[in-house]
Amino acid sequence: MASIFSKIVAGEIPCYKVAEDDKHLAFLDIAPVAMGHTLVIPKKEVDYIFDMDDCDLAGLMVFAKKVAKALMAVCPAPKIGMSVIGLDVPHAHVHLVPVHGVADIDFGKEKLHPEAAQMQKLASEILDKFKQL
Repeated sequence: MASIFSKIVAGEIPCYKVAEDDKHLAFLDIAPVAMGHTLVIPKKEVDYIFDMDDCDLAGLMVFAKKVAKALMAVCPAPKIGMSVIGLDVPHAHVHLVPVHGVADIDFGKEKLHPEAAQMQKLASEILDKFKQL
């Protein structure tokens, strides 16, 4: 059975897309820990990130770096934090989170519930910056 992320890649489930190329997709987390919280995935479904082929893993990180630069331009923060947890969805993914302090990337805290219009506006702004890079 395909993961929810594979269904997003296939267009079966909508997302707030912030970046895409032929092998990767980045979209806003719908239950973010901070505004701008973005998920970066390979389009090819692999359950565990460290089971990825070396070239594919390196490609995912390079793509995530470009997404982080676009994210930083739209959601200014001292850093864009990165986390790989891999327990909730059986599809390799990286979390990118604008951080002002370590508490900003605490996945145990209460999630934000932004309005759809706010998410769409943010996604569009990040996508525009990504295309400029």
